[in-house]
Amino acid sequence: MKKANPALLALVAEGFLMRLGYGIIAFALPLYARHLGLNLAETGALLALTGVVKVALKPLTGWLADRVGPKRGLVTALGLRSLVSLLFVFASAPWQLYSIRTIHGLSTSVRDPALNALIAENGDEKEMASAFAWYFTAKSLANSLGKAVAGVLLTLTGSNFSAVFLVTWVISSLTLPAVILFVPEVDRKRLAEQLKEMRDRAPAGGERRDNETAGVGLGFLISVTGSMIDRFYPILATEYAGMTDAQAGMVYVASALVALVAGPLFGWMSDQVGRKPTVAVRSMANAMSSLLYLFVPSGAGFTVGKLLDDGGRAGFRPAWGAVKADVSGVDRSQRARMMGIMDVGDDAGDVVGPIGGGFLWETWGIVGLVSTRIALAGLTEVYAAAVMWRRPKGRRATTRRGRDRMRALRHARWLRWRRRLGREPAAEASPHDRALL
Repeated sequence: MKKANPALLALVAEGFLMRLGYGIIAFALPLYARHLGLNLAETGALLALTGVVKVALKPLTGWLADRVGPKRGLVTALGLRSLVSLLFVFASAPWQLYSIRTIHGLSTSVRDPALNALIAENGDEKEMASAFAWYFTAKSLANSLGKAVAGVLLTLTGSNFSAVFLVTWVISSLTLPAVILFVPEVDRKRLAEQLKEMRDRAPAGGERRDNETAGVGLGFLISVTGSMIDRFYPILATEYAGMTDAQAGMVYVASALVALVAGPLFGWMSDQVGRKPTVAVRSMANAMSSLLYLFVPSGAGFTVGKLLDDGGRAGFRPAWGAVKADVSGVDRSQRARMMGIMDVGDDAGDVVGPIGGGFLWETWGIVGLVSTRIALAGLTEVYAAAVMWRRPKGRRATTRRGRDRMRALRHARWLRWRRRLGREPAAEASPHDRALL
Protein backbone atom coordinates (compact mmCIF):
# COMPACT_ATOMS: atom_id res chain seq x y z
CA MET A 1 0.00 0.00 0.00
CA LYS A 2 2.65 2.48 -1.02
CA LYS A 3 0.05 4.62 -2.81
CA ALA A 4 -3.21 5.63 -1.21
CA ASN A 5 -5.71 3.27 -2.82
CA PRO A 6 -9.20 4.54 -1.87
CA ALA A 7 -10.76 1.10 -2.24
CA LEU A 8 -8.19 -0.59 0.01
CA LEU A 9 -8.40 2.23 2.54
CA ALA A 10 -12.18 1.83 2.64
CA LEU A 11 -11.87 -1.94 3.12
CA VAL A 12 -9.34 -1.43 5.90
CA ALA A 13 -11.70 1.07 7.55
CA GLU A 14 -14.53 -1.45 7.25
CA GLY A 15 -12.39 -4.12 8.88
CA PHE A 16 -11.45 -1.78 11.72
CA LEU A 17 -14.96 -0.54 12.50
CA MET A 18 -16.68 -3.90 12.13
CA ARG A 19 -14.08 -5.66 14.24
CA LEU A 20 -14.23 -2.94 16.88
CA GLY A 21 -17.91 -3.67 17.40
CA TYR A 22 -17.35 -7.42 17.18
CA GLY A 23 -14.54 -7.20 19.75
CA ILE A 24 -16.94 -5.67 22.24
CA ILE A 25 -19.45 -8.46 21.59
CA ALA A 26 -16.77 -11.17 21.77
CA PHE A 27 -15.76 -10.02 25.26
CA ALA A 28 -19.25 -9.37 26.59
CA LEU A 29 -21.16 -12.31 25.08
CA PRO A 30 -19.58 -15.19 27.06
CA LEU A 31 -20.01 -13.20 30.27
CA TYR A 32 -23.63 -12.45 29.36
CA ALA A 33 -24.22 -16.12 28.58
CA ARG A 34 -22.90 -17.06 32.01
CA HIS A 35 -25.12 -14.34 33.50
CA LEU A 36 -28.14 -16.03 31.88
CA GLY A 37 -27.16 -19.38 33.42
CA LEU A 38 -25.37 -21.20 30.60
CA ASN A 39 -22.62 -23.62 31.67
CA LEU A 40 -19.20 -23.76 30.00
CA ALA A 41 -20.18 -26.39 27.43
CA GLU A 42 -23.33 -24.47 26.48
CA THR A 43 -21.34 -21.25 26.28
CA GLY A 44 -18.82 -22.96 24.02
CA ALA A 45 -21.63 -24.19 21.77
CA LEU A 46 -23.02 -20.65 21.60
CA LEU A 47 -19.65 -19.23 20.61
CA ALA A 48 -19.16 -21.99 18.03
CA LEU A 49 -22.59 -21.61 16.41
CA THR A 50 -21.48 -18.82 14.10
CA GLY A 51 -18.69 -21.05 12.84
CA VAL A 52 -21.11 -23.93 12.20
CA VAL A 53 -23.25 -21.73 9.98
CA LYS A 54 -20.17 -20.37 8.19
CA VAL A 55 -18.82 -23.83 7.43
CA ALA A 56 -22.18 -24.94 6.04
CA LEU A 57 -22.86 -21.87 3.91
CA LYS A 58 -19.56 -20.31 2.88
CA PRO A 59 -18.93 -22.36 -0.32
CA LEU A 60 -22.47 -21.50 -1.47
CA THR A 61 -22.28 -17.83 -0.47
CA GLY A 62 -18.86 -17.54 -2.14
CA TRP A 63 -20.39 -18.82 -5.37
CA LEU A 64 -23.27 -16.37 -4.91
CA ALA A 65 -20.84 -13.47 -4.41
CA ASP A 66 -19.20 -14.33 -7.74
CA ARG A 67 -22.61 -14.25 -9.43
CA VAL A 68 -23.98 -10.98 -7.99
CA GLY A 69 -20.62 -9.26 -7.54
CA PRO A 70 -18.35 -9.05 -4.46
CA LYS A 71 -19.39 -5.50 -3.58
CA ARG A 72 -23.10 -6.30 -3.50
CA GLY A 73 -22.37 -9.34 -1.38
CA LEU A 74 -20.32 -7.27 1.06
CA VAL A 75 -22.97 -4.55 1.38
CA THR A 76 -25.64 -7.18 2.09
CA ALA A 77 -23.46 -8.81 4.73
CA LEU A 78 -22.74 -5.51 6.46
CA GLY A 79 -26.46 -4.80 6.69
CA LEU A 80 -26.99 -8.17 8.38
CA ARG A 81 -24.07 -7.54 10.75
CA SER A 82 -25.62 -4.25 11.86
CA LEU A 83 -28.93 -6.05 12.48
CA VAL A 84 -27.15 -8.64 14.64
CA SER A 85 -25.73 -5.94 16.92
CA LEU A 86 -29.16 -4.36 17.32
CA LEU A 87 -30.85 -7.68 18.14
CA PHE A 88 -28.38 -8.33 20.96
CA VAL A 89 -29.72 -5.21 22.71
CA PHE A 90 -33.12 -6.87 23.17
CA ALA A 91 -31.98 -10.47 23.80
CA SER A 92 -32.90 -11.77 27.25
CA ALA A 93 -33.11 -15.56 26.85
CA PRO A 94 -30.61 -18.22 25.78
CA TRP A 95 -32.65 -19.25 22.69
CA GLN A 96 -32.52 -15.66 21.48
CA LEU A 97 -28.73 -15.63 21.76
CA TYR A 98 -28.51 -18.83 19.71
CA SER A 99 -30.83 -17.37 17.04
CA ILE A 100 -28.81 -14.17 16.78
CA ARG A 101 -25.55 -16.10 16.49
CA THR A 102 -27.10 -18.03 13.59
CA ILE A 103 -27.85 -14.77 11.76
CA HIS A 104 -24.32 -13.65 12.57
CA GLY A 105 -22.96 -16.79 10.92
CA LEU A 106 -25.03 -16.12 7.79
CA SER A 107 -23.71 -12.56 7.53
CA THR A 108 -20.12 -13.70 8.01
CA SER A 109 -20.45 -16.46 5.40
CA VAL A 110 -21.47 -13.80 2.87
CA ARG A 111 -18.99 -11.16 3.99
CA ASP A 112 -15.69 -13.06 4.15
CA PRO A 113 -15.44 -14.41 0.55
CA ALA A 114 -16.69 -11.13 -0.92
CA LEU A 115 -14.29 -9.01 1.11
CA ASN A 116 -11.28 -11.25 0.46
CA ALA A 117 -12.04 -11.15 -3.27
CA LEU A 118 -12.25 -7.34 -3.20
CA ILE A 119 -8.88 -7.05 -1.44
CA ALA A 120 -7.31 -9.45 -3.95
CA GLU A 121 -8.80 -7.53 -6.90
CA ASN A 122 -7.76 -4.08 -5.63
CA GLY A 123 -4.35 -5.03 -4.18
CA ASP A 124 -0.99 -5.08 -5.95
CA GLU A 125 -0.04 -8.66 -6.89
CA LYS A 126 3.58 -8.01 -5.87
CA GLU A 127 2.51 -6.74 -2.45
CA MET A 128 -0.54 -8.89 -1.83
CA ALA A 129 0.54 -10.03 1.63
CA SER A 130 1.14 -6.41 2.64
CA ALA A 131 -2.37 -5.47 1.52
CA PHE A 132 -3.82 -8.27 3.64
CA ALA A 133 -1.42 -7.34 6.44
CA TRP A 134 -2.82 -3.83 6.72
CA TYR A 135 -6.36 -5.18 6.67
CA PHE A 136 -5.73 -7.86 9.30
CA THR A 137 -3.67 -5.45 11.40
CA ALA A 138 -6.60 -3.04 11.45
CA LYS A 139 -8.90 -5.92 12.43
CA SER A 140 -6.54 -7.13 15.14
CA LEU A 141 -6.08 -3.64 16.54
CA ALA A 142 -9.83 -3.02 16.55
CA ASN A 143 -10.56 -6.45 18.05
CA SER A 144 -8.20 -5.81 20.94
CA LEU A 145 -9.44 -2.27 21.45
CA GLY A 146 -13.03 -3.50 21.34
CA LYS A 147 -12.42 -6.02 24.10
CA ALA A 148 -10.62 -3.41 26.16
CA VAL A 149 -13.52 -1.01 25.66
CA ALA A 150 -15.95 -3.78 26.60
CA GLY A 151 -14.20 -4.34 29.92
CA VAL A 152 -14.33 -0.63 30.71
CA LEU A 153 -17.97 -0.28 29.59
CA LEU A 154 -19.07 -3.23 31.72
CA THR A 155 -17.31 -1.69 34.70
CA LEU A 156 -18.77 1.79 34.16
CA THR A 157 -22.32 0.58 33.47
CA GLY A 158 -22.39 -1.99 36.25
CA SER A 159 -22.57 -4.87 33.74
CA ASN A 160 -25.44 -3.36 31.74
CA PHE A 161 -25.11 -5.63 28.71
CA SER A 162 -27.88 -3.94 26.71
CA ALA A 163 -26.05 -0.62 26.81
CA VAL A 164 -22.83 -2.30 25.72
CA PHE A 165 -24.52 -4.02 22.76
CA LEU A 166 -26.14 -0.72 21.75
CA VAL A 167 -22.67 0.80 21.36
CA THR A 168 -21.72 -2.04 19.00
CA TRP A 169 -24.75 -1.33 16.81
CA VAL A 170 -23.75 2.32 16.42
CA ILE A 171 -20.19 1.35 15.48
CA SER A 172 -21.16 -1.38 13.00
CA SER A 173 -23.57 0.97 11.20
CA LEU A 174 -20.66 3.21 10.20
CA THR A 175 -19.18 0.62 7.82
CA LEU A 176 -21.81 0.80 5.09
CA PRO A 177 -21.10 4.36 3.86
CA ALA A 178 -17.37 3.67 3.48
CA VAL A 179 -17.93 0.58 1.31
CA ILE A 180 -20.76 2.02 -0.78
CA LEU A 181 -18.90 5.24 -1.59
CA PHE A 182 -15.30 4.13 -2.12
CA VAL A 183 -15.18 0.45 -3.11
CA PRO A 184 -15.80 -0.16 -6.84
CA GLU A 185 -17.53 -3.23 -8.18
CA VAL A 186 -15.40 -5.64 -10.22
CA ASP A 187 -15.36 -4.73 -13.93
CA ARG A 188 -16.87 -7.85 -15.51
CA LYS A 189 -15.81 -7.02 -19.10
CA ARG A 190 -12.19 -6.36 -18.17
CA LEU A 191 -12.18 -9.50 -16.04
CA ALA A 192 -13.45 -11.60 -18.97
CA GLU A 193 -10.65 -10.29 -21.20
CA GLN A 194 -8.01 -11.05 -18.57
CA LEU A 195 -9.40 -14.54 -18.04
CA LYS A 196 -8.83 -15.40 -21.69
CA GLU A 197 -5.13 -14.64 -21.23
CA MET A 198 -4.96 -16.64 -17.99
CA ARG A 199 -6.49 -19.88 -19.28
CA ASP A 200 -3.22 -21.20 -20.73
CA ARG A 201 -1.36 -20.46 -17.48
CA ALA A 202 -3.93 -21.93 -15.14
CA PRO A 203 -2.93 -25.15 -13.35
CA ALA A 204 -4.76 -28.38 -13.91
CA GLY A 205 -7.97 -28.95 -11.97
CA GLY A 206 -6.41 -31.71 -9.86
CA GLU A 207 -3.50 -29.51 -8.81
CA ARG A 208 -5.87 -26.67 -7.96
CA ARG A 209 -7.97 -28.97 -5.77
CA ASP A 210 -4.83 -30.24 -4.03
CA ASN A 211 -3.85 -26.67 -3.19
CA GLU A 212 -7.33 -25.94 -1.85
CA THR A 213 -7.38 -29.13 0.23
CA ALA A 214 -3.98 -28.43 1.76
CA GLY A 215 -5.17 -24.95 2.70
CA VAL A 216 -8.34 -26.30 4.31
CA GLY A 217 -6.37 -28.72 6.50
CA LEU A 218 -3.80 -26.16 7.58
CA GLY A 219 -6.45 -23.55 8.32
CA PHE A 220 -8.36 -26.04 10.47
CA LEU A 221 -5.40 -27.07 12.61
CA ILE A 222 -4.23 -23.52 13.25
CA SER A 223 -7.74 -22.25 13.96
CA VAL A 224 -8.80 -25.05 16.30
CA THR A 225 -5.58 -24.72 18.31
CA GLY A 226 -6.03 -20.98 18.74
CA SER A 227 -9.78 -20.89 19.43
CA MET A 228 -9.65 -23.54 22.18
CA ILE A 229 -8.53 -20.83 24.62
CA ASP A 230 -8.98 -17.54 22.80
CA ARG A 231 -12.79 -17.65 22.97
CA PHE A 232 -12.64 -18.44 26.69
CA TYR A 233 -9.94 -15.92 27.58
CA PRO A 234 -12.29 -13.46 29.37
CA ILE A 235 -13.59 -16.31 31.56
CA LEU A 236 -10.13 -17.82 32.12
CA ALA A 237 -8.63 -14.45 33.01
CA THR A 238 -11.37 -13.52 35.48
CA GLU A 239 -12.29 -16.91 37.01
CA TYR A 240 -8.94 -18.74 36.86
CA ALA A 241 -6.23 -16.06 36.92
CA GLY A 242 -8.14 -13.77 39.31
CA MET A 243 -8.15 -10.69 37.06
CA THR A 244 -10.94 -8.11 37.09
CA ASP A 245 -13.01 -7.31 33.99
CA ALA A 246 -11.09 -4.07 33.50
CA GLN A 247 -7.70 -5.78 33.90
CA ALA A 248 -8.62 -8.51 31.42
CA GLY A 249 -9.82 -5.86 29.02
CA MET A 250 -6.58 -3.88 29.27
CA VAL A 251 -4.62 -6.95 28.19
CA TYR A 252 -6.16 -6.42 24.77
CA VAL A 253 -4.70 -2.91 24.60
CA ALA A 254 -1.17 -4.33 24.87
CA SER A 255 -2.18 -7.05 22.42
CA ALA A 256 -3.25 -4.38 19.94
CA LEU A 257 0.20 -2.78 20.08
CA VAL A 258 1.85 -6.15 19.40
CA ALA A 259 -0.43 -6.79 16.42
CA LEU A 260 0.19 -3.27 15.11
CA VAL A 261 3.88 -4.12 14.71
CA ALA A 262 3.68 -7.83 13.88
CA GLY A 263 1.08 -7.58 11.10
CA PRO A 264 2.90 -5.21 8.70
CA LEU A 265 6.28 -6.75 9.56
CA PHE A 266 5.23 -10.29 8.69
CA GLY A 267 3.28 -9.06 5.67
CA TRP A 268 6.45 -7.49 4.32
CA MET A 269 8.41 -10.66 5.10
CA SER A 270 5.83 -12.77 3.29
CA ASP A 271 6.16 -10.63 0.15
CA GLN A 272 9.95 -10.46 0.27
CA VAL A 273 10.95 -13.86 1.70
CA GLY A 274 7.97 -16.11 0.99
CA ARG A 275 4.70 -17.34 2.45
CA LYS A 276 6.00 -20.53 4.03
CA PRO A 277 8.28 -19.25 6.85
CA THR A 278 5.51 -17.16 8.39
CA VAL A 279 3.14 -20.13 8.71
CA ALA A 280 5.15 -21.63 11.60
CA VAL A 281 4.74 -18.50 13.71
CA ARG A 282 1.16 -19.22 14.72
CA SER A 283 1.58 -22.79 16.00
CA MET A 284 4.81 -21.90 17.82
CA ALA A 285 3.02 -19.05 19.57
CA ASN A 286 0.15 -21.39 20.52
CA ALA A 287 2.54 -23.86 22.15
CA MET A 288 4.52 -21.23 24.05
CA SER A 289 1.43 -19.44 25.34
CA SER A 290 -0.07 -22.75 26.48
CA LEU A 291 3.01 -23.43 28.59
CA LEU A 292 2.61 -20.03 30.23
CA TYR A 293 -1.09 -20.64 30.96
CA LEU A 294 -0.18 -23.98 32.53
CA PHE A 295 2.89 -23.08 34.60
CA VAL A 296 2.29 -19.37 35.32
CA PRO A 297 -1.44 -19.19 36.17
CA SER A 298 -1.38 -15.55 37.22
CA GLY A 299 -2.24 -12.20 35.74
CA ALA A 300 1.31 -11.80 34.43
CA GLY A 301 1.40 -15.27 32.85
CA PHE A 302 -1.97 -14.83 31.18
CA THR A 303 -0.98 -11.40 29.90
CA VAL A 304 2.25 -12.60 28.26
CA GLY A 305 0.50 -15.71 26.92
CA LYS A 306 -2.20 -13.61 25.31
CA LEU A 307 0.41 -11.33 23.72
CA LEU A 308 2.15 -14.38 22.21
CA ASP A 309 -1.15 -15.71 20.89
CA ASP A 310 -2.17 -12.46 19.24
CA GLY A 311 1.32 -11.76 17.91
CA GLY A 312 1.38 -15.18 16.26
CA ARG A 313 -2.06 -14.64 14.78
CA ALA A 314 -1.03 -11.25 13.41
CA GLY A 315 2.01 -12.85 11.80
CA PHE A 316 0.04 -15.68 10.20
CA ARG A 317 -2.95 -13.83 8.77
CA PRO A 318 -1.17 -11.79 6.05
CA ALA A 319 0.55 -14.88 4.64
CA TRP A 320 -2.70 -16.82 4.81
CA GLY A 321 -4.57 -14.10 2.93
CA ALA A 322 -1.85 -13.94 0.27
CA VAL A 323 -1.90 -17.73 -0.17
CA LYS A 324 -5.65 -17.60 -0.76
CA ALA A 325 -5.18 -14.79 -3.27
CA ASP A 326 -2.45 -16.76 -5.07
CA VAL A 327 -4.50 -19.95 -5.34
CA SER A 328 -7.76 -18.21 -6.31
CA GLY A 329 -5.99 -15.96 -8.81
CA VAL A 330 -5.82 -18.77 -11.37
CA ASP A 331 -9.54 -18.26 -12.06
CA ARG A 332 -10.68 -14.84 -10.96
CA SER A 333 -14.25 -15.45 -12.14
CA GLN A 334 -14.52 -17.93 -9.22
CA ARG A 335 -12.29 -16.09 -6.78
CA ALA A 336 -14.86 -15.61 -4.01
CA ARG A 337 -15.97 -19.26 -4.24
CA MET A 338 -12.40 -20.58 -4.04
CA MET A 339 -11.59 -18.31 -1.11
CA GLY A 340 -14.77 -19.47 0.60
CA ILE A 341 -13.73 -23.11 0.21
CA MET A 342 -10.26 -22.47 1.64
CA ASP A 343 -11.85 -20.65 4.57
CA VAL A 344 -13.91 -23.72 5.48
CA GLY A 345 -11.02 -25.26 7.44
CA ASP A 346 -10.42 -22.03 9.35
CA ASP A 347 -14.12 -21.74 10.16
CA ALA A 348 -14.41 -25.41 11.13
CA GLY A 349 -11.60 -24.87 13.61
CA ASP A 350 -13.60 -22.04 15.14
CA VAL A 351 -16.47 -24.50 15.57
CA VAL A 352 -14.54 -27.40 17.05
CA GLY A 353 -12.19 -25.26 19.15
CA PRO A 354 -14.68 -23.67 21.58
CA ILE A 355 -16.75 -26.85 21.90
CA GLY A 356 -13.68 -29.00 22.47
CA GLY A 357 -12.15 -26.42 24.79
CA GLY A 358 -15.28 -26.25 26.93
CA PHE A 359 -15.53 -30.05 27.06
CA LEU A 360 -11.86 -30.48 28.01
CA TRP A 361 -12.08 -27.80 30.68
CA GLU A 362 -15.22 -29.34 32.21
CA THR A 363 -13.80 -32.89 32.07
CA TRP A 364 -10.07 -32.62 32.81
CA GLY A 365 -9.67 -29.04 33.95
CA ILE A 366 -7.23 -26.44 32.73
CA VAL A 367 -4.38 -28.99 32.61
CA GLY A 368 -6.23 -31.19 30.11
CA LEU A 369 -7.20 -28.19 28.01
CA VAL A 370 -3.71 -26.71 27.80
CA SER A 371 -1.96 -30.08 27.29
CA THR A 372 -4.23 -30.89 24.35
CA ARG A 373 -3.53 -27.48 22.87
CA ILE A 374 0.23 -28.06 23.05
CA ALA A 375 -0.14 -31.43 21.30
CA LEU A 376 -2.22 -29.85 18.53
CA ALA A 377 0.37 -27.11 18.05
CA GLY A 378 3.02 -29.79 17.49
CA LEU A 379 0.76 -31.63 15.03
CA THR A 380 0.24 -28.37 13.14
CA GLU A 381 3.99 -27.96 12.74
CA VAL A 382 4.27 -31.48 11.30
CA TYR A 383 1.40 -30.88 8.87
CA ALA A 384 2.81 -27.53 7.78
CA ALA A 385 6.17 -29.17 7.11
CA ALA A 386 4.46 -31.83 5.00
CA VAL A 387 2.26 -29.62 2.83
CA MET A 388 3.86 -26.17 2.90
CA TRP A 389 7.62 -26.46 3.40
CA ARG A 390 8.34 -29.14 0.84
CA ARG A 391 9.50 -28.20 -2.65
CA PRO A 392 6.33 -27.81 -4.73
CA LYS A 393 5.88 -30.48 -7.36
CA GLY A 394 5.70 -28.70 -10.68
CA ARG A 395 2.93 -29.78 -12.99
CA ARG A 396 4.27 -32.19 -15.59
CA ALA A 397 4.69 -30.40 -18.89
CA THR A 398 2.87 -32.78 -21.19
CA THR A 399 2.57 -30.31 -24.05
CA ARG A 400 5.31 -28.77 -26.13
CA ARG A 401 4.30 -25.32 -24.97
CA GLY A 402 4.49 -26.45 -21.35
CA ARG A 403 7.96 -27.95 -21.82
CA ASP A 404 9.19 -24.77 -23.51
CA ARG A 405 7.88 -22.68 -20.66
CA MET A 406 9.55 -24.84 -18.00
CA ARG A 407 12.82 -24.74 -19.96
CA ALA A 408 12.64 -20.94 -20.26
CA LEU A 409 11.92 -20.63 -16.55
CA ARG A 410 14.96 -22.73 -15.61
CA HIS A 411 17.14 -20.72 -17.99
CA ALA A 412 15.88 -17.44 -16.54
CA ARG A 413 16.72 -18.58 -13.00
CA TRP A 414 20.17 -19.72 -14.13
CA LEU A 415 20.85 -16.28 -15.67
CA ARG A 416 19.72 -14.58 -12.50
CA TRP A 417 22.23 -16.44 -10.37
CA ARG A 418 25.03 -15.80 -12.90
CA ARG A 419 24.30 -12.09 -12.82
CA ARG A 420 24.39 -12.11 -9.01
CA LEU A 421 27.84 -13.70 -9.20
CA GLY A 422 28.98 -11.08 -11.71
CA ARG A 423 29.48 -13.63 -14.49
CA GLU A 424 26.70 -12.60 -16.84
CA PRO A 425 25.59 -9.16 -18.04
CA ALA A 426 21.98 -8.23 -17.39
CA ALA A 427 21.34 -7.83 -21.14
CA GLU A 428 21.72 -11.60 -21.67
CA ALA A 429 18.25 -12.18 -20.30
CA SER A 430 15.48 -11.82 -22.86
CA PRO A 431 12.33 -9.83 -22.03
CA HIS A 432 10.45 -13.12 -21.81
CA ASP A 433 13.00 -14.52 -19.35
CA ARG A 434 12.91 -11.36 -17.25
CA ALA A 435 9.12 -11.63 -17.07
CA LEU A 436 9.48 -15.10 -15.60
CA LEU A 437 11.85 -14.01 -12.84
